[in-house]
Amino acid sequence: MIGLGSMIGAGIFASLAPAARAAGSGLLIGLAIAAVVAYCNATSSARLAALYPASGGTYVYGRERLGEFWGYLAGWAFVVGKTASCAAMALTVGSYLWPGHSHAVAVAAVVVLTAVNYTGVQKSALLTRVIVAVVLAVLAAVVAASLTSGAADTARLAVGSDATAGGVLQAAGLLFFAFAGYARIATLGEEVRDPARTIPLAIPIALGITLVVYTLVAVSVLLVVGPDGLAAAGAPLTEAVRAAGADRLVPVVRIGAAVASLGSLLALILGVSRTTLAMARDRHLPHALAAVHPRFKVPHRAELLVGAVVAVAAATTDVRGAIGFSSFGVLAYYAIANASAWTLTPAEGRPARIIPAVGLAGCLVLAFTLPMPSAITGAAVLALGAAAYGTRRRNAGATQPRDSAERR
Repeated sequence: MIGLGSMIGAGIFASLAPAARAAGSGLLIGLAIAAVVAYCNATSSARLAALYPASGGTYVYGRERLGEFWGYLAGWAFVVGKTASCAAMALTVGSYLWPGHSHAVAVAAVVVLTAVNYTGVQKSALLTRVIVAVVLAVLAAVVAASLTSGAADTARLAVGSDATAGGVLQAAGLLFFAFAGYARIATLGEEVRDPARTIPLAIPIALGITLVVYTLVAVSVLLVVGPDGLAAAGAPLTEAVRAAGADRLVPVVRIGAAVASLGSLLALILGVSRTTLAMARDRHLPHALAAVHPRFKVPHRAELLVGAVVAVAAATTDVRGAIGFSSFGVLAYYAIANASAWTLTPAEGRPARIIPAVGLAGCLVLAFTLPMPSAITGAAVLALGAAAYGTRRRNAGATQPRDSAERR
């Protein structure tokens, strides 16, 4: 349930249109490639989580298997990638609720949910189940309306000359955005009764169910609007039910997309601020961000910083740019996870060598076939994080001898 709640959410409402713009009629091939890379990443993460049942995910695995720098870089990639995910979720709320003013709605959503998180109100397990149920019901309605519509045409599923290798790979990178939640299972290692058995089972099962759901939705939408109509849609699932002649479902889809996106946004802001808190405590980020509010018991400075950055991103970027940048950061995160899994021995539960190899290569290829602005910006932000790490290490090395002399 946690895995499904993490993956089946707003991503499917947001990622289909930019992926269709990239791949054209090759959209389903891009979805299959994204699923293969996600499976390799999930398997590597599952084996590592069974060996290191501690909170932190690849932040821990990279540090333990590759060294402190790689653990730090994974944490940095997670923070920047998921911050962009927050902006994408906020923009998805705006695109479905009020298409003409999507940026204003997105900023308002970020401000409201940051205030909610600031007061210590968190999304409960019950609310997660409710949101998953709502999303699945809405997606089922879209699939049923599309498949039973007279507008459905199987010819729209054919792969034409507009599908290029570069476009399909770019679409796979963008669609990866919708799969990335399975890491949340791996980060719960400390809270699972038998992590060595449970986590390696939970991740592929949740991923498999999610792939079936996403494939059904993608096929259904393509049948009624085609790749060109999907590429031009600001709110693709709304356009699908309109094309299927089920106008009565339009408000249902809009509300479902808003609920899913707001739920994802609330959880993402919560997660990014807590990861920021952890990195600040380890002094990988400014230590001032480690402050906890005396009354609300939340990392209030981290909350406000994350909220401010997300609000600016939501006001100045579009959904495709936010998804592209988010995917770059998350793909970098999983590249480190696969590299960490490669170092496992058979006694430590190493997966077949081909799995981390394909996962690592797939992450790198998809990251650098994303839209050029996303890839360049993502690489620059990772380089900035690496430079900050190096500067901090040099400063620590320079002050240590002086501190020792003062103590003598």
